[in-house]
Amino acid sequence: MKILKEFKEFISRGNVMDMAVGVIIGGAFTAIVNSLVSDLLNPLLGLITGGVDFTSLAVVIGKGENPAVFAYGSFISAVINFLLVAFVLFMIIKSINKLHVKKKEEAPAAPTTKVCPFCKSEIAIDATRCPHCTSELSAKA
Repeated sequence: MKILKEFKEFISRGNVMDMAVGVIIGGAFTAIVNSLVSDLLNPLLGLITGGVDFTSLAVVIGKGENPAVFAYGSFISAVINFLLVAFVLFMIIKSINKLHVKKKEEAPAAPTTKVCPFCKSEIAIDATRCPHCTSELSAKA
C-alpha cells in the first residue's frame, strides 16, 4: 500500500504532469514539422536537385536467395530529412525567442514625473520644490 501511495504522489506532482503535456504537445508538433518537411520542403528540394530520389540508391552484395542490400540512399534521405527538420525547428525557436525579447523590451519605462502631495500637480521626479505651489517636498514625495 505504501508503494501505491508513493506512486500516486509521484504521478500527481506538477512537473510530471507538465512533462506529460509536453510529450503530447511534442508529438503533435512533430507531426506538423514532419508534414512541413515532407510535403513542402522535400518537393522544393526535388525541384532544385532535378527530382533525384535518393531512396532508390543501393548496393547489392552477394548473389543467391538472400543478398545483402546496403540502402545508402535511404540513409542519405534520412540525413537530409533530419537536417531539414533541424533547420525548421531552429527557425521556429529563433522566431519564438525574438517574440520573448520584444516583450522584455516593451517593459514600462521608469517614471519621470510625480504628483505634488500638496497641490496635486504633476512635477519632475527629482524636484525638491513644487514649481506650482512652491511647497518643499520631502525626499519620498
